[in-house]
Amino acid sequence: MPRTSAARTPRDHADTAEVLEVDHVSVSLGGRQILDNVSFTVGAGEFTGLIGSNGAGKTTLLRVILGLQHPGAGRVLLSGRARRRRTASVGYVPQKVLLDPDTPMRARDLVGLGLDGQRFGMPLPSATRRAKVDEMLKAVDAERFADARIGNLSGGEQQRVLIAHALIARPRLLLLDEPLANLDLRSGQEIIALLHGIAVEHRIAILLSAHEMNALLPVMNRVVYLAGGRAAAGTTDEVVRSDVLTGLYGHHVDVLRVHGRVIVVAGPQFESDDASEPDGHDPIIHVS
Repeated sequence: MPRTSAARTPRDHADTAEVLEVDHVSVSLGGRQILDNVSFTVGAGEFTGLIGSNGAGKTTLLRVILGLQHPGAGRVLLSGRARRRRTASVGYVPQKVLLDPDTPMRARDLVGLGLDGQRFGMPLPSATRRAKVDEMLKAVDAERFADARIGNLSGGEQQRVLIAHALIARPRLLLLDEPLANLDLRSGQEIIALLHGIAVEHRIAILLSAHEMNALLPVMNRVVYLAGGRAAAGTTDEVVRSDVLTGLYGHHVDVLRVHGRVIVVAGPQFESDDASEPDGHDPIIHVS
């Protein structure tokens, strides 16, 4: 059975490979319950999808993990310890980054800024610094446009640079807020394959938020499914089930398996704004 928010209990972290633990976190904003008793863990080298529609609480949850939003209840632990406001152990790729084509910044310059997040002042050029930037550009296959203006790059190219920027400080946890939202199918698949390789090779825990899990299924170890501020966590087979999603949404949900696919269908009286994709259609989820 998946771990649901109500059934979670804290664990001893003395000898754990868990990089992140979200423990009974609740958040209310403006009198509205955004997150309700959310609990899950992400282990080293684990790729976890944070799935939910607009308004489900994904971005708020990422802000809590980053220390930008204080929870009304619960706690966030990084490698078994309470997180600090400023820490290099967490990398972050935000949902929207507006990059003006006229900005006089090359891709390599943006990546290099990831080395200076904990320091003040202008960075000094050095061979060591350039080698680190070159190494990270190579890791995300961005060497060919390293000296191009960041604002002139395609969406997929910009995502590679932003991932390199987040990774250059060698975090143990990488958070990505809707990184596939504005990418075409091919670019999205390339980014997912890139992230999966990084997670496996460097044992970095990845938590990636998305509206649906189609593209993530080939690489996703676990899923955290958010609806109405509540969460169910586990493997896809544990979470994407009629009984689990019905309990999560508070309304009957059918999960159908047809020719290797899983189709999630909300009941006809379902009115929650978290029930479906933004266009009002029920999400369709591939299972490989």
